[in-house]
Amino acid sequence: MHALSLKLEEKIHEEAERIVKRRKISRNAYINEAVKAYNALQRRRDLREQLAVESKLVAADSLAMLKELELIVDLHEA
Repeated sequence: MHALSLKLEEKIHEEAERIVKRRKISRNAYINEAVKAYNALQRRRDLREQLAVESKLVAADSLAMLKELELIVDLHEA
């Protein structure tokens, strides 16, 4: 475990303290939970960005393949 010094804006600190007291958990547990949730959010955002980039890379090939498949289906149904 790592120790660190943290400075929070007053309103953020006050709200966190209210939540900690209401949930009856330690401030440390609350901050760990919050950072874990934010890390997960960031991973999802990063993945979404990566997917958008990769989708653009294969978009033209995907459309070409779709057209070929449609031609095959059309020939088969004729």
